[in-house]
Amino acid sequence: MGFLGPVNSAFGLKEGLPTGRPWNTARQIAVGAVRRGLPPGLAMRYRNRMQGDAPGIPATPEPSLTELVEAVRQLRRGTALVVGDAMLDRYVYGTVERISPEAPVPILSVERELAMPGGAGNVVRCLTALGASVAFVSVVGDDQAGSDLTGLIGGQPGVEPWLLVQGGRATTTKTRFVASGQQILRADQEQVAAIHPRLADRLIRIASDAAAATAVMVLSDYRKGVLTGDTPARLIAAAHAGGRKVVVDPRGGDHARFAGADLIIPDREELAEATGLPVGTADEVLAAARTLRAVHGFGAVLVIRGEEGLTLVQAGATPGTDSVRQVGGDAAELLDSSGTGDVVVGVAAAGLAAGLSLPVVTRLAALAAGIAMGKTGIAVVREDELLEVLTPGRLALRKLSSRGQAVERAERWRRRGLRVGFLAGDAAQLLTPAGHALLAQARGWCDRLVLGVTGALDSPEAATLAEQPLVDLVTALGRGSAADTIRALRPDVLVQPGNGAAESIPGGDMLQEWGGTLRIAGPSGTAG
Repeated sequence: MGFLGPVNSAFGLKEGLPTGRPWNTARQIAVGAVRRGLPPGLAMRYRNRMQGDAPGIPATPEPSLTELVEAVRQLRRGTALVVGDAMLDRYVYGTVERISPEAPVPILSVERELAMPGGAGNVVRCLTALGASVAFVSVVGDDQAGSDLTGLIGGQPGVEPWLLVQGGRATTTKTRFVASGQQILRADQEQVAAIHPRLADRLIRIASDAAAATAVMVLSDYRKGVLTGDTPARLIAAAHAGGRKVVVDPRGGDHARFAGADLIIPDREELAEATGLPVGTADEVLAAARTLRAVHGFGAVLVIRGEEGLTLVQAGATPGTDSVRQVGGDAAELLDSSGTGDVVVGVAAAGLAAGLSLPVVTRLAALAAGIAMGKTGIAVVREDELLEVLTPGRLALRKLSSRGQAVERAERWRRRGLRVGFLAGDAAQLLTPAGHALLAQARGWCDRLVLGVTGALDSPEAATLAEQPLVDLVTALGRGSAADTIRALRPDVLVQPGNGAAESIPGGDMLQEWGGTLRIAGPSGTAG
């Protein structure tokens, strides 16, 4: 039974009518005008904002481990309304052992098939995986795929589906063919034109009623025709009229459609397309996010930076200022980033629905994104997985490794184009304030920082170091010298404190063998 009442399991589809029972009446209470295709007026607005960004204010304290654990347990209390583009994701798994004699293409011997909700339907999956209750309003076609998708969504516990049917419209279906864990082909069937205006009016009326029974509205846009025209603005107005917050998962560069939303969650590419601004560095992402928030009146902007983590920009305590929080990534090993955005949106919506603050929500979302990126395929993240990540010492165990394991991990990072840095030192000294400043400077010069520490890896100091967000891996120098570890690891960046020439620093004279760079940490932060 859904939290708004029982779900109708009989899927008699009629054009323009929702599946599911009627609502209980008690609940119905610049950068340049041409860059990225921005219109001249909008491009000028972005340019004007970039000429006078408000300074940030000091970030609020990092939530404690105890606070985060309690926050995870609060997620199940959330109730959310999701409105957006529903899709059907099909997966065809098999093996490839020969090439077709008809054309130079592989022959897939099919072993099994799987179907699941995609698009906004995957946001619903992410929310229910956290224990939240969800109402889902969307549109499907009068075809078999629409019937299958309706059944899949209606069969999920804690979901109240309101899937409207448009006659003659094809349900968006993505079929992926996978062999030995590798996707070899994707076939799409879709219709991206805007839904019929009368159907859009009906969708807005149903969503407005549903908003009264939920705490947060999520607009999940996949540019498949549901959230077009003035539909987003009308939905946001209805939510705010009832005192509900709105979370937006956008696609494309037209973020003006969602003006006034409480939280918008673009990835780096979407942010660039929306603003026409560079987003290559963390500072550029921050500047673009501030501009996006100011131009469209968003309450907050949460930017997904992939493995690098999340950037949150929200209104500061003083009028005209921004509060900024940068949260690093927490992926043990990147396997697949598919669906990470939906996971972040799900955690953000569930957290806001449960009354959590945005800084806490951001930290949980970063943890969830790290878990999702460590899985293959489009995966969800559950409460027990978040609690496991927050178990004291777990992060340290994941980062402590032998020299051989460190070498293998560093090589995998390099194959993905990441710069690996190495810093050797005494674990206890690196835990002092001066040591923390050294770690921060070293991490700024590379994408992944490996520490070589004296002593044993099972020492409390080594474990504490491994828990630091600035540190990606800790290995013991053992009985050998730091030069032995440097030669095996072949770092792209070798960091040393103090002053000295490359030839006077252990391992510094080897860097030229593989084109590494020596960095001297200190006030000047010079390169050798």
